[in-house]
Amino acid sequence: MSENEEIIIPDKPRENANSLSISEIKEIIPHRYPMLLVDRILDFEPMKWAIGIKCVSADEHFFSGHFPDYPVMPGVLQIEALAQTGAVAVLSSPENKGKIAFFGGIRNARFSKQVIPGDVLEMRVRLIKSNGKVGVADGKAYVNGKIACRGELTFFIQ
Repeated sequence: MSENEEIIIPDKPRENANSLSISEIKEIIPHRYPMLLVDRILDFEPMKWAIGIKCVSADEHFFSGHFPDYPVMPGVLQIEALAQTGAVAVLSSPENKGKIAFFGGIRNARFSKQVIPGDVLEMRVRLIKSNGKVGVADGKAYVNGKIACRGELTFFIQ
């Protein structure tokens, strides 16, 4: 990825989409229950972008305490879902196969919509820059086409 290359995520998965099932996602990123927050990758291009979904169930472990009478997906977990979606794009490249991507930071995080049981969170993450082991990605998560959260994610590869 060159410094000046503008990465564009398609509006919807392509006809010949690179989709991944949960089993295939687990072959790329190390996360497991209860921290695996991506159910499917709808489409992606290694080291460029990924579109993933999280089907938010009423049985999610975090709803028992956040909040028992008003279940809302914590914002920090929405950001983590974005980071995991981006990690699929980064770690699916041949040079990063078998490595781990660590969350290095978040800038300009904004939360615009509550995410509740029954929602499908669609995460769209594109790499902005990457030099070797450190990179930055732009992430946005949507529910029913409306933005739920966004932020600029910094990561580093082990």
